[in-house]
Amino acid sequence: MAIVVGFFYDYMLYFVIRDITYLLKPISGLLLGYQLFHKSIKNPFQFVAYAGVAIASYHLILIGYGFIFEGARNVREIRQYAGYFNDFEIYTLILLIFRDKFNLEFSKRKSIIFLTILAISSFFYLARTNFIQFVILIMAIKGLFVLNKRALIVITTVVILVISSYTAIYYYNPVRNGKGVDEFLYKIKVAPSEAFSTKINRDDWKQFHDNYRSYENIRTIQQLSHNSTLLFGEGIGSQVDLKQKVYLGDMDLRYISILHNGYMTVLLKTGFLGLLIYLYSIFFFFRRNTYSDPHLINIHHLFIGTGVFLIISNWVFMGFYNLIDTKILLIGFLFAYKHHLIKSGKQ
Repeated sequence: MAIVVGFFYDYMLYFVIRDITYLLKPISGLLLGYQLFHKSIKNPFQFVAYAGVAIASYHLILIGYGFIFEGARNVREIRQYAGYFNDFEIYTLILLIFRDKFNLEFSKRKSIIFLTILAISSFFYLARTNFIQFVILIMAIKGLFVLNKRALIVITTVVILVISSYTAIYYYNPVRNGKGVDEFLYKIKVAPSEAFSTKINRDDWKQFHDNYRSYENIRTIQQLSHNSTLLFGEGIGSQVDLKQKVYLGDMDLRYISILHNGYMTVLLKTGFLGLLIYLYSIFFFFRRNTYSDPHLINIHHLFIGTGVFLIISNWVFMGFYNLIDTKILLIGFLFAYKHHLIKSGKQ
């Protein structure tokens, strides 16, 4: 759709090619993950666990390098040298926590070592989305997204705990660029306004910085409304005019092709019609479970958790469209494993 719509505009070839690579990323990731599975793998979940532990071990080395050799002492510096987030490690951590469900044949000692490596590594990404993902996947494996009395009680309890924790952080009033965990707590404090503000004063640099992701959304809607392109979007190669230069990554940019918000990125390229298709691809993960095989049930629960998390992560972190997203490989791998189980007669 984005390519077809793009034919009606005259965009620079560079931005057209770059957009194609961005929009192909989820497809290529799924295909690659699917090909990583092979029926000769004795224990697929164990295969995934080893991969996750290897990635986490490398991350811990990067943390050590940043801390010892580069003098990293705060959240921003640690993440600069070691990485901003990693979905794959969170999935692996969940597999190890529920190792009995996923038939992980590790000794108790090895399980504890692997859990420790993954837990420490996952924590030091200091990514809000990873913490949310962790809670969502635990609830999914527990079957708490199948609505019943027990699920409603647990979900209500979690919501109350989240609101209470946020209230405590808000009144603690952590400061910007504070010491220790203050910087991380400040990011939690501003999270609601960062993603959902509808009016931002560009002349107030603090407000603009704290709510920048919302500003991208506001400008996208304003531009599409002004150009009457909300239905089909503006196609491959289109950009949002931020009305001022913003330091992003290592460049000052006024025009951006890809936004932090995955929904808005799809809306910009393909309009509401493309957004509906994208939402369908997310709700595909919520298809009704008709299986009795425990492996298929557990994969189904992981898919439900993935769908719930994608609804949230697309709003703040581009979902599958984030270039450093790794869970797409695992999802492709699990699709292949699920297909293999069904072909083997397990239902």
